Amino acid sequence: MQRQAKPTVIFGGKVICPESGLNAERDLLLEDGVVKAVEAPGAFSGVADAVQHDVSGKLVLPGLIDIHVHLREPGYEWKETVATGAAAAAAGGFSRICCMPNTNPINDTASVTDYIIEAAAAAGKARVHPIGAISVGSKGKDLAPMLELKEAGCVAFSDDGSPVMNAGLMRLALEYCLMVDAVLTVHEEDTNLSHGFSMNESVHSVRLGLQGMPGAAEDVMIARDIELARLTGGRVHFCHVSTARAVELIRRAKHDGISVTAEVAPHHCVLTEEAVGEFNTQAKMSMPLRSEEDRRAVLAGLQEGVIDCIASDHAPHESDSKDCEFERASFGIIGLQTTLPLMLEKVRSGSLKLERMVAALTCDAARCLQIDGGSLAVGSPADVAVVDPEGKWTLSRDSILSKSVNTPFLGTEFCGKAVNTFVGGCLVHGGDLEMNE
Repeated sequence: MQRQAKPTVIFGGKVICPESGLNAERDLLLEDGVVKAVEAPGAFSGVADAVQHDVSGKLVLPGLIDIHVHLREPGYEWKETVATGAAAAAAGGFSRICCMPNTNPINDTASVTDYIIEAAAAAGKARVHPIGAISVGSKGKDLAPMLELKEAGCVAFSDDGSPVMNAGLMRLALEYCLMVDAVLTVHEEDTNLSHGFSMNESVHSVRLGLQGMPGAAEDVMIARDIELARLTGGRVHFCHVSTARAVELIRRAKHDGISVTAEVAPHHCVLTEEAVGEFNTQAKMSMPLRSEEDRRAVLAGLQEGVIDCIASDHAPHESDSKDCEFERASFGIIGLQTTLPLMLEKVRSGSLKLERMVAALTCDAARCLQIDGGSLAVGSPADVAVVDPEGKWTLSRDSILSKSVNTPFLGTEFCGKAVNTFVGGCLVHGGDLEMNE
C-alpha cells in the first residue's frame, strides 16, 4: 500500500474509537502511515505542508473491517476481482477485508495466497487478508498445509460454504490451529438436514414448494463445534449466525469460557424470509433469511456482544446466476457498500447503539481473527473512515463498484455513507485522490 508523501490532518469531525474509549470532537494527524496524534480541535492548523481535510459534521471512525468477503479471484473473475472488490470495500468505508478461499484453484497453497496479496497491493485500495482452506480443495478429507498458508499470509482458515462434516477432521484442525496460532472461521450447516435447501424451512417454504433448511441444521453444528472447542482449547469463529437458538448456544459457550466468537451479516439483521416473496432470487442466500423472531434475536445478540462483529458475507454473482429458477439460482448477495447504511438504520431505529455498531465493524472484528487495525490510538495504522450519517444516496447500478449487482437493495434510498476512506494515510475513496502524492 502506497504511503502518503505529506502529513494529513483530518479536522472538524467527531471521532468514535471504541477501542480507546474516545467519543468526542478531535482532530487527527496522519503521518508515515500511522496515526501520529489525536488532539483537541485546531491543534494541527499550523502543521507545515499538511494536507487538510475538513470533515465538519461527519463521524471519524477507524477504517471498517470486514472479515467475511468473497473476491472470486483467481478463477471467477467475471463475478469479481481482487481490485473491484477492494474498490467496493473502500467505497463502503472498509480499510481491511478478509477473503474466503473459494477461488479456483482453492486457496490451499501458498502460491494462491501470494497471488491474492500481490493483486491487492497492485489495486491500492483496501487491505486484503486471505483466509486459507481448512482442508485440501475444501473437500473435507485431508487438512490443508496450514503452516505454509499461515507463513504466506493467511490470517485464518475456513472451508467457506462447505461445512466440515467430519468431526474428527474438525478436531484435528482445531488442534493444529493451536500450533500455528490461528482461528477456524466456519460455515455451520449439517448437510444431512439441509440437503437441497433453497430457503428457510417454514410455512412460507411449504407454500412456495421449496426445500427448506431448518434452523436446527445450523444449531447442531454450532453445538458440536462448541464442544470440540471445549475439548481442544482451539478457537472457533462462527460465520453469519442466523438463528435465535444459535445466539443462545454461543452465549452459554462464552459463559463457560470457551474460545468462540461470532459474526452476523447485515441482511440477517434487516430482512426475513418474507423477502423471498414470490421467488425473489435476490433474497436467496446461505445461511437463509430466517423468521422475524430469529432476526430480532441476532440483532439483540449483536447489541449484547454475544455476537462479536458484523460481516457482509459479500458474495458477488453474475446476472445469469440469479436470473433463473429459484432452486437453480446461486446463493448470496453483495454487501460491501450496503453494510454501513443498513446498520446505521438499525442505530436510528434504536435497535443498536452507535458505539456498539462501530466496535462491531472495527476493533471487535479485528479481535475475532487477531488482525491489525480497528483503532485510532496513536501509533495505529492510519486507516480511517469518514462517515456522513445523514448523507442520502440511492443504490444504483452506476453506484455499485463491484462487478456484480446481485442485491435485493437495488434502487433503495439509503441514509448514511462513507465519504472518505484512508488506508495507510492515503485517501483511497472520496475527495480529490490527487491530494496525496
